[in-house]
Amino acid sequence: MRCLIKARPRVTFSIAAAVWLCPLASWAQSFPARPVRYVVPFGAGTSPDMVGRILSDRFTRVWGQQVFVENRVGVAGVLGTAYVVKSPPDGHTLLQCNIASSAIAVSLFAKMTYDQLRDVAPVARIGLTPNIITVHPSVPIHTIKEFIAYARAHPNKLSYASGLAGTSPQLSMELLKLVAKLDVVNIPYKVGSQGITDNIAGQVPVGISNFPASVSPVQSGRLRPLAVTSATRVAQLPNVPTVQEAGLPGFEVNSWQGVCAPAGTPAALLDKMNTDINSVLRMPDIRQRMEELVMVGAQITREEFDQFIRAEITRWAQVIKDAGIPQQ
Repeated sequence: MRCLIKARPRVTFSIAAAVWLCPLASWAQSFPARPVRYVVPFGAGTSPDMVGRILSDRFTRVWGQQVFVENRVGVAGVLGTAYVVKSPPDGHTLLQCNIASSAIAVSLFAKMTYDQLRDVAPVARIGLTPNIITVHPSVPIHTIKEFIAYARAHPNKLSYASGLAGTSPQLSMELLKLVAKLDVVNIPYKVGSQGITDNIAGQVPVGISNFPASVSPVQSGRLRPLAVTSATRVAQLPNVPTVQEAGLPGFEVNSWQGVCAPAGTPAALLDKMNTDINSVLRMPDIRQRMEELVMVGAQITREEFDQFIRAEITRWAQVIKDAGIPQQ
């Protein structure tokens, strides 16, 4: 990019601003200059990992540099996020941010090594997906209404498998316990897929997970679906009702994924990445793959994504407080 400036004394400030902005604009246009590390803070085979690998492959084609997924697992996405915020703010280390590490963790974990609002720059929202509540087929519960009634009649008798403390499935059930006045026991797993495996095996009667991770065992009959946590039913399993249909109006939880960068990344570069990522998400084949994974939602600006994250932080802080969930 050429930056031609004709100087006059009375426009010194404008010239200075232009001189400062020109290299940034040029830098944004030339991005990326080398391979890009795309950090997914959850394990291989999880819903975030599946989404990340689909997108990283397309980013590689669009940007002309290899974009490779690096799984950095631990503490509901917090460890991977902490790694990214310490990286140079030049766009070459990106984070697949999410509801757990960028919203829930803010209030749940006492010893955070980063400040979400200070250290993380939102780039683009990928989409939203509901969680799904399931039971082993041997459990004599067939609907979400029956689950609520049974749990109320038998406090502390039911246990449910979820991912790590602080993940969307676990907080979805904690919210359900709060609004429906239930007392069921959480069995957390370091890897959410292991919780699904134990739910399938009948070792844990109830499970809750991101929708994409449990579609296959539900469709094959290895798990019985009770409800999804979204406001509307999901096309892949149209006969599965929402939690709202159990008589809990307003109940809605969607896990979400996005792309974030270290704070300090130049605004021009963040804008370019937002435009590029949203363009990828609108590509027909990518849109189809995201719909198959029930990772849906309108593309938004990075400013809108920032406001979305702030609202999520406020919401989950209130849920954690009202449910009496202790900091970890």
